[in-house]
Amino acid sequence: MNETAKRARAAIDLAAVRSNVRALRGRAPRAELMAVVKSDGYGHGAVRCARAAREAGAGWLGTALPEEAFALRAAGDTGRLMCWLWTPGGPWGRAIEEDVDVSVSGLWALGEVVDAARGCGRPARVQLKVDTGLGRNGCQPADWAELTSAARVAEAAGLLKVTGVWSHFACADEPGHPSVAAQLAEFHRALAVAEEAGLRPEVRHIANTPALLTLPEAHFDLVRAGIGIYGISPAPEVGTSQDLGLRPVMTLEASLASVKRVPGGHGVSYGHLYTTPGETTLALVPLGYADGIPRHASGSGPVLVAGKWRTVAGRVAMDQFVVDLGGDPAAAGEMAVLFGPGDRGEPTAEDWAVAAGTIGYEIVTRIGSRVPRVYVDSEVRDRTGEDTALTGGVA
Repeated sequence: MNETAKRARAAIDLAAVRSNVRALRGRAPRAELMAVVKSDGYGHGAVRCARAAREAGAGWLGTALPEEAFALRAAGDTGRLMCWLWTPGGPWGRAIEEDVDVSVSGLWALGEVVDAARGCGRPARVQLKVDTGLGRNGCQPADWAELTSAARVAEAAGLLKVTGVWSHFACADEPGHPSVAAQLAEFHRALAVAEEAGLRPEVRHIANTPALLTLPEAHFDLVRAGIGIYGISPAPEVGTSQDLGLRPVMTLEASLASVKRVPGGHGVSYGHLYTTPGETTLALVPLGYADGIPRHASGSGPVLVAGKWRTVAGRVAMDQFVVDLGGDPAAAGEMAVLFGPGDRGEPTAEDWAVAAGTIGYEIVTRIGSRVPRVYVDSEVRDRTGEDTALTGGVA
């Protein structure tokens, strides 16, 4: 392990990625599975997690940005790959040349794709997105017939192939929310319009992780698993990770930088929001909001130190925060575990989400580049009895 990794590390268990992909595939046995690895694999490392997901049977990968898709291609991935967040002037030509499926939500994008295909001398792979009610990207239903008809004209001219029709739920993480049924009905209507235009997409998809878990009628040909492949529940209403048969992939831990005795009445961190109630021991954890530790978890973020759950004492600072150990002994260099699967009694990312008033997605995704990712494989550990870092594991 390098010097930086002694301060802190995020251990990424690739066996857990594989296990989660297999579990999610089992929930949608008649559909292919797309492993969503945008935002550097939700903070876990896109390339390594993508490989693990492929090994477990993910037929597709998904990214938001073109640059994310190109990085996967550069790393050697040759499978089906979709990218959906485009702006005018986007690198359509490179996407066509690298066999990336691109998402189109309007005539402006369709026109740019067609021009790029002409320039490349090969057809683009296009997935048309319809806005069924989320209100973000996607073609409005009133404009859908025009877009599908124009796409069919371009397809007949050999400039593109419409490989997919898709959409995205707004409230699938709230089972029973009326918008879910309304969006599903709108999606069926959009599919009928596309078929009337003469389009025969390879895949139709609307299900994200929560819909994959709770809404079998939304599975269609492909399901998009994002947060689920990293072992985090999309929402408490859907169930805990354990309830869903998922295992959290990331364990975030740091070496204590300082342990000292202080008297009662001692202020701790900026603003002295916490004052020691009596003589006690303070431990310094060398992680802060520059590393992605949410400042909103000041006074509430849970940490396992010296065998017990503690909470952040006072404010989270840029590079560090303090925990009050009471009368318990500890020493500099001992490990503080912020979150993990919970096997050792440590908090989970979902516990941090509750403490910070946010969602588990944000907790793992925001862990910054100052924290090295160390790739481990619990299947190897189970066979050898050692927590073995994989070759080239620190990134």
